[in-house]
Amino acid sequence: MLTLIARRILVAIPTLFLVALMVFALQRALPGDPFLVIAGEERDPEVIARLRAIYRLDDPIFVQFFAWLGQVLQGDFGRSLRTGEPVLGLIAQKLPVTLQLAVASILVAIAIGIPAGILAARNKGTAVDYSASALALSGLSIPNFWLGIMLILVVSVELRWLPASGYESIFVDPRAAIERLIMPAFVLGGGLAAFIMRHTRSAMLEVLRSDYVRTARAKGLDENTVVNRHALRNALVPIITLSTLLFGELLAGAVLTEQVFTIPGFGKLIVDAVFNRDYGVVQGVVLCTAIGFILMNLLADILYVLVNPRLRSG
Repeated sequence: MLTLIARRILVAIPTLFLVALMVFALQRALPGDPFLVIAGEERDPEVIARLRAIYRLDDPIFVQFFAWLGQVLQGDFGRSLRTGEPVLGLIAQKLPVTLQLAVASILVAIAIGIPAGILAARNKGTAVDYSASALALSGLSIPNFWLGIMLILVVSVELRWLPASGYESIFVDPRAAIERLIMPAFVLGGGLAAFIMRHTRSAMLEVLRSDYVRTARAKGLDENTVVNRHALRNALVPIITLSTLLFGELLAGAVLTEQVFTIPGFGKLIVDAVFNRDYGVVQGVVLCTAIGFILMNLLADILYVLVNPRLRSG
């Protein structure tokens, strides 16, 4: 297990370096100058030159990059060009918001997708299978922002069952947090459930045709035991891969959903930073997102070993 973790960390180091280099270079290639706005209406050339010197934007791009990278390695992600706040502080404020939404969404996706996939595989070629596939296609086809707006109109405006928008920490007020999470988590989780359902169905169909499953049935085991204890465990490997990658995407910030439900997470932060050419914030958020993806992949590898005995023996 420790060897596996060490290997993944060694692979992660050059990956993070390349991500940081690409984001830094592409951000600088965008048109526009953030200091034209910061300098005020008069846009005094001396003020702009002074600001560029303070933030070292007149240096060659590789000098800027390695200076920034050196700060990052020391735990300093720089400061926002717009507000002057530390980037790490802004990320620390927004990450729990997106993390709370991401966890709720992936739980909804798993709770819907895996049972639906198992049910479809057990009833292949029947009305149950076709219905599950049709629902999965609907989940993939309906835009998140449209579904979110419809839910607000029906559930919040017409029925007045849930708050229309906003955010509350689950550690401050659990009930208010859950009420505000139900709709955005369903909007995001419903779409992801379609992916999980399709992968679960495919994996289960492959496993159910295996020799050891036929042997288990020949021994007289009931179908529920064969499916839940023998087939599902081996079908979980591709499902774990997909779930961890989907969770990594959620951490990157569900921009449209956060905008619709007025959730102050990573999505709003990154959109505002891109429009304002706030280099430090964009670089910090993307780097943190890349770290999140790498950690999710590492978690997937660890779960493989825990779920599959053959990998443990290897």
